[in-house]
Amino acid sequence: MKHARCLPGQVGDCAKQLVVLRKRSNCGILYLVGQLGPGGLEHQLYCLLQSIDRERYRPEVVVWNLRGDDTYVSPIQKLGIPIHVFPNIHSGREKLRAFRRLVKRVRPEVIHSYSFYTNFAAWWASRGTNSIAIGSVRSAFAYDRKGCGTLLGRLSSRWPKTQIYNSRAAAEEARAHCGWLLPRHIFVVRNGLDLGQYRVAPLSMSGPVRILGVGSLLGVKRWDRLVAAAVDLAKKGFEFQIEICGGGPLHKSLKEQTRTVGVSDRVHFVGHRDNIAGALARSTFLAHVSDSEGCPNVIMEAMACSRAVVAVAAGDTPSLVDDGETGFIVRRGDDEALADRMATLIRDRSLCLRMGEAGRAKAEREFSANRLMRETLNAYRSVGWRDS
Repeated sequence: MKHARCLPGQVGDCAKQLVVLRKRSNCGILYLVGQLGPGGLEHQLYCLLQSIDRERYRPEVVVWNLRGDDTYVSPIQKLGIPIHVFPNIHSGREKLRAFRRLVKRVRPEVIHSYSFYTNFAAWWASRGTNSIAIGSVRSAFAYDRKGCGTLLGRLSSRWPKTQIYNSRAAAEEARAHCGWLLPRHIFVVRNGLDLGQYRVAPLSMSGPVRILGVGSLLGVKRWDRLVAAAVDLAKKGFEFQIEICGGGPLHKSLKEQTRTVGVSDRVHFVGHRDNIAGALARSTFLAHVSDSEGCPNVIMEAMACSRAVVAVAAGDTPSLVDDGETGFIVRRGDDEALADRMATLIRDRSLCLRMGEAGRAKAEREFSANRLMRETLNAYRSVGWRDS
């Protein structure tokens, strides 16, 4: 089984603090997640756990690969939710056996794998028990499957037989290409937000235009595309600053690219930021240029903060952003159109304001964490879960 590597010393130390034993009835919902780092998947799990009635549904969390600096460990602990880890166990087979033992001990009603590569583990551990296993696809389907390797990718595509996708685009992709490996039941539950955390932020109608990008510094995020747009806009005489929040392996090469093409004074890589709402409040609009997505959190967050969005069409982005109303959608590969739509918003601060207001209204209608919780629990019920 292919999986990210554990950090042995840190995992052992953390495990002593994280595994919480409670004298209570069996676990209601057991969430299995690959890690609890600063990603969108982990944020969505936290939003779900925040929204759910924790006394009624008795959720617990299992982390397949705990890291010493995982962002959401402490917030989940503060919710009073037990977190289980695998101290000093490093092979996939050993973890499978340990996870199955845990399932037999806590007897969950539902096992929900929140990471694609842990789908098969959730199904395998549920065999011979009364637990209902649920899997997930939380990015583009082909991207998730390829990242797991051939064997695990196929197994996690098919099992569990019920899976929740966070984007319609991923579900359509799976139905078109999966064949007999398709799960029996696919539910689409779009991501949600704590709208209280992402509040309306007044837009500055003067001063420099600040364009925000948020995401890991990985090839699939195509920050080179945003750098190229910056070159085009600078040549045309536009004044702007671009701030990119996120860490990753391409940090050095992307900074070098900005120096090579002469926009290092315009494009700034500021590393990981916990306070994305604050970064959005300082921005004029969001630019999202990824080639592969499921249901991107940051687009929803920008709209909730009343910011216009210019986005490349990937995953469910075109259904999040209403082209011409809450922002602009650009066809993948049309770099000229990307720079042109950015130029439109740089020129017209009033248009940014109107689009931002429309975005906030849509976020209030469609993006709440309570809607995420309701639809997730309804998916469980649809395949036989009887919540008490």
